[in-house]
Amino acid sequence: MRAVASGVETDVTRTDKGEDWMTPQEDPPVDVLADKAVGCVAGAAVGDALGGATEGWTPEQIQERYGGRVRGVVPPFNEDWRNARPIAPYHKGDGHVTDDTLMTHALIRVYERAGGHLDAYAAAEHLVPEMMGEKRWIPELEAEALPLHRVFLAEKWLVLRLHYGHADPREAGVGNIVNCGAAMYMAPVGVVNAGDPDGAYAEAIDLAGAHQSSYGREAAGVLAAAVAEAMRPGATPDSVVATCLRLARDGTRAAIDAVCSVARGLGHWEGSFEALRAAIRPYDTVADTYRDQGLGARRPSRVHSIEELPLALAFLVMAKGDYRETVLGGVNYGRDADSIASMGGAVAGALGGRAAVPADWLEQVATASRTDLVGPGLALAAVARRVHRADRERRRAHEAAFDALLAPRGQGDGR
Repeated sequence: MRAVASGVETDVTRTDKGEDWMTPQEDPPVDVLADKAVGCVAGAAVGDALGGATEGWTPEQIQERYGGRVRGVVPPFNEDWRNARPIAPYHKGDGHVTDDTLMTHALIRVYERAGGHLDAYAAAEHLVPEMMGEKRWIPELEAEALPLHRVFLAEKWLVLRLHYGHADPREAGVGNIVNCGAAMYMAPVGVVNAGDPDGAYAEAIDLAGAHQSSYGREAAGVLAAAVAEAMRPGATPDSVVATCLRLARDGTRAAIDAVCSVARGLGHWEGSFEALRAAIRPYDTVADTYRDQGLGARRPSRVHSIEELPLALAFLVMAKGDYRETVLGGVNYGRDADSIASMGGAVAGALGGRAAVPADWLEQVATASRTDLVGPGLALAAVARRVHRADRERRRAHEAAFDALLAPRGQGDGR
């Protein structure tokens, strides 16, 4: 029986004496790890879907097309999306996730299968079969197909080099387009290493070696570290950026520092785009005319950086960690909007948990994409628990062995 007392809904239990005892209905305890994992994975997918519609365009073009700033799920930029760009006949917009989410979910399934930490060999043994072994629903194709048939050329490289070329997985990324292709799906590494940014960085750098080199590989490591820090209770946007600056190398570190320094002086993403683009320009090899690439674009360099990760962190800083504003900043910035919004959404979602991701956006994207956006996060949290237990046992065994080494001879060696 239910009753309301002092505005609090309660359970009413009638004893055998006929007395009414009112006990408040308590909320079940929150599984913080699972909550943050779902926030991260679902947050990345929702950001990806919203940014897909505006990918490749300038803020001015986006504003003209949609009659103002984008504030949620919108239709494709090109109404005739099948024919507007024959090289990419994808149904972007309308709440459809893109290859960023396809690859993220594939990596989560790899973690489930491997049951432990991943390295470059796991990409060859598990990720490549995920891409080319089983048809899945591809929202942008509106059909079931192999993920391989949707991903960009830089991701097809994984199959070419590892499956057909039999390259050493640790070196397979050398020669590929240097872009955000590895970083865009590396958030799960941060969840598995929750609270351990150094471990997340090292694991992602190893894993991404099968896919990327140079600053593309570096960005993958730093994004994983950002998520691992964001998973830590008490983390803030400032602690996330500080973690990234501590671990990042070369142009990636310089770009994050420059762009986030500018972001701290800006109150909101509205009106920020010119200043942010000016800050990232010295480090970005992709021209202001986004689709017209010069000879230096996406080539290895120690002084350059991808654009997506520094911008995602900048929008996170300006939004003070708010998920909605972090994502909308990336969506309306344009250029590689889906990856910027997805990376920002992953970190903001990890900071705030599932509740940070607007429920209406989550429902729209899940329905439109015909994709479960919550289950993968729950599955990843379960993997993280198993991995942490194994890590703890290994650490204890190492501590015991090292303590024995420190003991005086005859006390720790059984003699």
